[in-house]
Amino acid sequence: MRKFIYIFLIGIVIFMSSCRKDFDTVPSSGNLQFSKNTVYLDTVFTDIGSSTYTLKVYNRSNKDIAIPTIKLKKTNSKYRIMVDGMTGEDKDGNGIGDGKLFNNVELLAKDSLYIFIETTASITDANPTDFLYTDEIEFDTGSNLQKVNLVTLIQDAIFLYPQKYEDGTKESLLLGVDEDNLEIRINGFELNENDPINGDEFHFTNEKPYVIYGYAGVPQGKILKIDAGARVYFHSESGLIIQPKAQLRINGAVSPNPDKPQENEVIFEGDRLEPEFSDTPGQWGVVWLRDESTSFVNHLTLKNASLGFLMQKSDLRITNSQIYNSSNYGILARTSTILGENLVMNYAGQASLTCTIGGDYNFTHCTFNNNWNSSKQLAVYLSNFEKNEDESITVSNLDQATFNNCIIYGSNNVELFLDKVDSAIFNSSFENCLIKFNDTGTGIAKNEIYNFIRNQEFGNIKNKDPKFYNINQNKLNIDENSAAFQKGSALYRIPTDILGISRSSIPDIGAFQSAPFPK
Repeated sequence: MRKFIYIFLIGIVIFMSSCRKDFDTVPSSGNLQFSKNTVYLDTVFTDIGSSTYTLKVYNRSNKDIAIPTIKLKKTNSKYRIMVDGMTGEDKDGNGIGDGKLFNNVELLAKDSLYIFIETTASITDANPTDFLYTDEIEFDTGSNLQKVNLVTLIQDAIFLYPQKYEDGTKESLLLGVDEDNLEIRINGFELNENDPINGDEFHFTNEKPYVIYGYAGVPQGKILKIDAGARVYFHSESGLIIQPKAQLRINGAVSPNPDKPQENEVIFEGDRLEPEFSDTPGQWGVVWLRDESTSFVNHLTLKNASLGFLMQKSDLRITNSQIYNSSNYGILARTSTILGENLVMNYAGQASLTCTIGGDYNFTHCTFNNNWNSSKQLAVYLSNFEKNEDESITVSNLDQATFNNCIIYGSNNVELFLDKVDSAIFNSSFENCLIKFNDTGTGIAKNEIYNFIRNQEFGNIKNKDPKFYNINQNKLNIDENSAAFQKGSALYRIPTDILGISRSSIPDIGAFQSAPFPK
């Protein structure tokens, strides 16, 4: 502690001694230079604050100058700026500058300053034709006036969030009770078919995006329907819970315009719209399909979650869908039932697909890849048990786990792991699949459960490169140079691929019909 105080005091002395008391300046002559002429703030939702953006201002002259004014042009601008740590004039008298007007800002010769920019604007503030909200930062006035443009796209949205009560507590969802009969709750709320603001919250349309804070719950006996083209954005630690005996129906569709392949898809992702967050894992929570719930999912893209789908004794039919960038699992299914067709998965911290404590699973023309940077990640993990915290195990029959015309691949030597105990049924079947399984030097090299891969039985292909178009961009389509080209079985052929393209009579393995890559 003494050392810290000593260093702190030395820093103060150095700072004070470096401050110039004789800082003589001349007025700015309009020759400032800027790191950019227009600052584009990325898309923001109405009335939600933006990220902070930076503008750098340079004094290239040999003179110390004072900029008479730096200000936002609009009187009631929705932008806020901070100039080298200063917040500007305090017009409302709250002790904090308003971030609108700065007087006599000094700038040394051959030096620069930073301006930090934020906005919180409503859709009503934007231009009604293009939904852009604009303003300018003005430096000086008259003949010395210089300007930098500010541009933000404002997106209207429907916001769903837990209510805050008068006593300061928040609405929450009941998940059950613990061993002591105490309630287990999570920050969230139940959707309402007669909400006074949003109307029927059990029907998500494509008219406006939905932004969810906390966990939105679909209660027992209710059905959440999501139309083609709908966009759902989840805040941090938020998600969707389909309660026992409730239903989820995602009704995405093929996009007719090849230049807009996601037009009719339903998209689930985080609410950070800046480009640097477009592929960042773990931005939001999970879609939780609880006991005895039923879900039908078609043409969904789910990305950047902590866990894509968490299933507990629930049923899911998922077709023509993509799950990317999950910090834990793409799908984690426990004693559940899944029918998957034309499903694509990539990048998961632990496994793209995990089916554990048994269940019933059938996948056809699916692509399971995992290029997460970890030596322990897998594309597919199957088991008929799960180890508990007290080292005991929970066991249940794996009645079937069938994979036909599927790719199971990734950056590790082994991307498929089968884990079983003899006290329960373990039925798995792989036909005409391309599987990454280089077991040399591993602890499973002599495990007979994998002989069907080693011997390349049932039309399976081992350790051949599918040559995806661009794994880093989650573009797992293939062309004629792929090892998966025309290696599928016509017996399991699904007529169209994930993009709605007709499959050849001898189908390719995986979710995509082969086609030339874009040039």
